[in-house]
Amino acid sequence: MDSALSNEVQDDLAVGESASDFTDAADAPARRRMWRMRWVFTRRLCFGGLAGGLVFFCLSMTPSLLPRAALMQGVVSGVAVAIGYGFGSLLSSIIRKLVRREPSATSKHRAWWTLAGSTLVMGGLFLYYGAAWQDDVRAAMEMDGLRATEWFLIVVLTVGVSAFFLMIARFIRGGTRAFIRFGDRFLPHHVTVNVSVVTMALLVAGFAQGVLFDGMISSINSAYSLTDRGTSPWITQPNSELRSGGENSLVDWDSMGTKGRDFTGDGGGPTAADIEAFTGAEAIEPIRVYVGLESADDTRDRVAMAMAELERTNAFDRSVLVVNTTTGTGWVDENVVDSIEFLHGGDTAQVAMQYSYLPSWVSFLVDRSKAAEAGEQMITAIDDRISSMTPEDRPALLVFGESLGSFGTESAFTSPENLLANVDGALLVGPTFVNPLHTLLVDERDAGSPSWRPIVNGGESFRFAVEPSDLTDPELLEDPDDWPQPRVVYLQNSSDPITYFNPALLWGKPSWLEGERGPDINPDMVWIPAVSFFQVAADMAFSMDVPAGHGHRYGSNVVDGWVQLESPDGWTADDTAALRDLIDQRAEERSAKKEAAG
Repeated sequence: MDSALSNEVQDDLAVGESASDFTDAADAPARRRMWRMRWVFTRRLCFGGLAGGLVFFCLSMTPSLLPRAALMQGVVSGVAVAIGYGFGSLLSSIIRKLVRREPSATSKHRAWWTLAGSTLVMGGLFLYYGAAWQDDVRAAMEMDGLRATEWFLIVVLTVGVSAFFLMIARFIRGGTRAFIRFGDRFLPHHVTVNVSVVTMALLVAGFAQGVLFDGMISSINSAYSLTDRGTSPWITQPNSELRSGGENSLVDWDSMGTKGRDFTGDGGGPTAADIEAFTGAEAIEPIRVYVGLESADDTRDRVAMAMAELERTNAFDRSVLVVNTTTGTGWVDENVVDSIEFLHGGDTAQVAMQYSYLPSWVSFLVDRSKAAEAGEQMITAIDDRISSMTPEDRPALLVFGESLGSFGTESAFTSPENLLANVDGALLVGPTFVNPLHTLLVDERDAGSPSWRPIVNGGESFRFAVEPSDLTDPELLEDPDDWPQPRVVYLQNSSDPITYFNPALLWGKPSWLEGERGPDINPDMVWIPAVSFFQVAADMAFSMDVPAGHGHRYGSNVVDGWVQLESPDGWTADDTAALRDLIDQRAEERSAKKEAAG
């Protein structure tokens, strides 16, 4: 056997294939000369890899933060099997190099039959328990269980996804081997191996970044830029001068984007008449200012336009001024903006600005600096303007951010103390794991408080809530009502993957799985290296497909956040409950309109 073939055989043994597979290789010179594409599809699978894949499949069926649909469970399990196959093959390779003894044919035969039986028994058992775990999670969130037919789909998808990744791995390995065979003609073998591995790694990385990732982002951006030109069927251009896009507005209606038109258009937020119907008292028309991505050339110009709009509408004469840092597409939660207008009888002004076409999760991955830039520049400009006013004439400055918007809001402040010094209140919903202030506060929480509901300095300035009642928990202060201002409220559902996803899940157990758990976390959920990372990552994709109060949906809980920050004199707990009911009703009406519109 020549050296090239010998190296090829050794390379094959490194991933766990039997040496017997190559006994006739020396008699097949044609096979050594050709690029064998069929090798990708027909080559025998590694016993250790399959065993590892089985183990990881079983682990992937364990519960995560949120219930998973059949499609997503199949993808998660397929990725887990591929990872398990890689680990199993590596372990098999190490064992073979250490033992250097080929098992007998009988032993191999028995091992393969044992693996087949284990696959049927263990696979079936974990499918059964997986269904039970999923039903438990769904029941906790008042959702229907999966149908039996959907579990068959999980098996099919698992096989398909894992086979896809295995095929890619074999293409990469086959290409590396081809480079090595070619290089062996000119260079020493050890040099060829190193050069070939580095070359293939660069090619794969370049393809993944330049073709797959950049191409995907470009496609998503193009698709959402087209979507951004539409207008919701129930929204019309505002007639009021107090809304951007309306009469005498400095912002062109067509430049505001879909989310901007939803924010200011007629048919969106409440009118003075709507507010009066709820409060039974005289109300005024709320002010809403919005600047779209196409309204000006860059962030600085958009902020300048927003400031001009605020001046035009006399927004600084209102009692409350809210700065909303949007998510990636420019969206602001309707529950949030509506509830504070009802709360203060319309004596409010709200401003928001779009900084991207991309959905929040894509913006988070590729360029969250835009959110930081938008939040910092807008909040700083408004804070400077309010600081120039006499204390008795200043509106209460409140800031809001949800998801990536909370990151943008936090980015305007250098520390928790700086936040308290510059605003009258902050409502931050579903914070991300990269939020600088949130991370600092959770790390410095009082001893004994869980990371999913941390207590910081007894709740003196910052309070975290899973349930609205957490904001007035007697554990916080001797007198929960004696809460000095300014105040900061974080709403974070204990099952929100946007908040609890972290790359560290790959190698470390998260604090939210230690000790006391959140109210909607399955007690059977455990941390599994690598697997938990992909489970929670998959949860993020469907974090909005659950009822309010779970996942990344906060619903009318935002009402309690606003009430605790800044509420009018005479406001009662009954008023809060009534407003929460109204916000739920309006959310149902919006959902009905969206379904009717298709």
